[in-house]
This record gives sequence, C-alpha cells and structure tokens, in this order.
Amino acid sequence: MSKEKESVMAGFKAFLMRGNVIDLAVAVVIGAAFTNIVNAVVKGVINPVVGAFGTQDLEQYHYCIQSPCTTDKAGEATHGIELMWGTVLSSALNFLITAAVVYFLMVLPMSRYLARRARLLAAKEEVPVETVVEASELDVLKEIRDTLVSQRGPGGSETVVPQRK
Repeated sequence: MSKEKESVMAGFKAFLMRGNVIDLAVAVVIGAAFTNIVNAVVKGVINPVVGAFGTQDLEQYHYCIQSPCTTDKAGEATHGIELMWGTVLSSALNFLITAAVVYFLMVLPMSRYLARRARLLAAKEEVPVETVVEASELDVLKEIRDTLVSQRGPGGSETVVPQRK
C-alpha cells in the first residue's frame, strides 16, 4: 500500500477505536431493543386502555378534512383528505414512553452513581470543594492580572499587587 492509503487506514482505525464510536454503536443497539419493548407496551397496554373508550388501534383515529373520505382495503385514502391524528398520537406516546424508560432506568441512576462516586473521591482527598473553587478562581484572577500587566508594556506604570498567603 502507498503511504497515503496507510495514513488513511490508520486514521480510520483510530476513528473506530475511539470510545465515542463504540458508545454510539451500543446506543443504537439498545435503542433498537427499547423500540421493540416500547412498541409491545403500547400495543399490549396503552392501546387496550384507549380501546376502552374507542378503538384499540390508535392509528384508526382520523378526521376527514374534505368529505366524503373513502378508503380502499389497504387503508389508503381514495377520496377526500384525511388527517391521521391517531398515528401522531401513537408516535408521541411511543416517544414519551421511550424517553421515560431511558431517563428513569439509565440516565437518573447513572447520574446518581456518578455524584456518589464524586462525593467519595472528594471525601478520600479530604479537600473541600469550596477550597478547590477558590483556588481556581484565584488562579484565573492571577492570569487576568498578568495579562493586563503584560499588555501595558514596559513603559506603563506598575502597580504592586499584594500576594495572598
């Protein structure tokens, strides 16, 4: 192979080995699995509950904008204009259930775990968080001071800034 092809292949290999690509692949697989679960919940639980008040298939709910609306055996409109609001409602329910499952079963527990881990690490180091914040603010202020002094140049008047002990 030429050096250009080797370089391209090395870059591609580095891209594939990044954690982000692996995380994305895992997310896609988990998302596909959740889609099946959510569709089953909607079909087996939500639709029958809605069916107690009407039809069990939310996608059957529609409104005819231009009458008369007629459909063929496949369910396609042959005459009139139908507004299929049941399909939108079904998709919205699928999205909300998926979002709730992801949030309550994955995001919330992981954020609680990471917060607990951060507290344990802070306790092990025995450095109060306020001290770390104050030190970082002090460092930023020192950098700003040094930048301003350097911008004045050699001819500018120098002010003595007391150092914090």
